[in-house]
Amino acid sequence: MVARGGGTVFVGVHERQLDPKGRLALPAAFRPRLEPRCYLSYGREKCIDVMTAEAFEREAQDILDKVRAGEMDRNQQRAFAANTIEVTIDAQGRINLEEKLREYAGIVLNSKVVVAGSFDRVEIWEPVRHERNILAGTEKIAGAGA
Repeated sequence: MVARGGGTVFVGVHERQLDPKGRLALPAAFRPRLEPRCYLSYGREKCIDVMTAEAFEREAQDILDKVRAGEMDRNQQRAFAANTIEVTIDAQGRINLEEKLREYAGIVLNSKVVVAGSFDRVEIWEPVRHERNILAGTEKIAGAGA
């Protein structure tokens, strides 16, 4: 964990199994920074974003500021709010992934998922989609995707 300006940085990749009830055990390294509650939302490239309460509040304020400035459509604000869920982490370190979030991310019950740090948030991915995005990013870092 690295804190700077009140923020927490998440890094690393972890494979996990989603159980038949839609519960996911968060990596132990991430739990203390997300407990007791966190927010799940639609992420970019069809992942599920997991944000600390503080990060979510900053993101929500940023969206409100953009709407007021005319830089973002109010329908985008509505969609973000409607598709964000506050969850409590249970005693076993699990969160429940609701059906609409799983459908958005292409994740099915009782399947493997990737839980990855993405600096200011954690992302939950369908493994093939995650690998495709990581390969594309790695190529750009190496200069092949320029």
